[in-house]
Amino acid sequence: MPWTRILSEQHDIPLDKREESGNRVLSYTDALNEALRQALINDERVYIMGQGVDDPCGCFGVTRGLKEDFGEARVFDTPISENSLTGIAVGSALAGMRPVYCHNRPDFLLLAMDQIVNHASKWNYMFGGKANVPLVIWSVIARGWGSGAQHSQALHGLFMHIPGLKLAMPTTPYDAKGLMLSAIADDNPVVILEHKWLFKQSGNVPNELYAIPFGKGVVRKYGSDITIVAISYMVAEALIAARELEREGISAEVIDLRTLKPLDLDIIESSVAKTGRL
Repeated sequence: MPWTRILSEQHDIPLDKREESGNRVLSYTDALNEALRQALINDERVYIMGQGVDDPCGCFGVTRGLKEDFGEARVFDTPISENSLTGIAVGSALAGMRPVYCHNRPDFLLLAMDQIVNHASKWNYMFGGKANVPLVIWSVIARGWGSGAQHSQALHGLFMHIPGLKLAMPTTPYDAKGLMLSAIADDNPVVILEHKWLFKQSGNVPNELYAIPFGKGVVRKYGSDITIVAISYMVAEALIAARELEREGISAEVIDLRTLKPLDLDIIESSVAKTGRL
């Protein structure tokens, strides 16, 4: 059975419960590395490209060791030519490959918007479902040391408005691995934006292949008085805020959307029906 089908059949499992009950701890970086490694092992169509992916330290550590284990034909560095290289990735995806294009910074995805907006996201629709672009574009947001204005933007609001494009923003190592595997198995383009500050955390991550369904959020903290909806690193901030509210006698429910497109409106509406405040 293809690994992509194994993943698709897991989408009804209550994955948040598996995350809570696990006892194998990985760092956020190692969880992503394991997802890429398992995808490369299980599907010869998968390859990884991007600036610095073959560096000894990898791209933010996420691709460390992959070139050594899978060879430079499947894990390779790319020139600083975002539009051209995204076009190459789109073409190879149309031809049946499953590229993962790692961008160090989403700021420079703006240079590839023609390929992302006018080509990758539209082919499936334009050809009545007979053409697919199984492309993953992976990038990292948030400021760090010495980052200038062109290296610190969080542009997920732009990508939310592109029909045909999925957008994921994980919070935990568990979700980082599961959403990456789901994205690679998806038959059409997915943008994953990671928050740099999340790379410092560790969490429970199963060893096996598993999927996080797109458009399925999770309640990180149950409450009765107010609903707080967050994504990515802001989930951590929301949980801190919820603890402060508890001291004031206010019970806050915190929802982690996990993906922005598709958006889990059901989990928000269900929570707000209970709390009456958002």
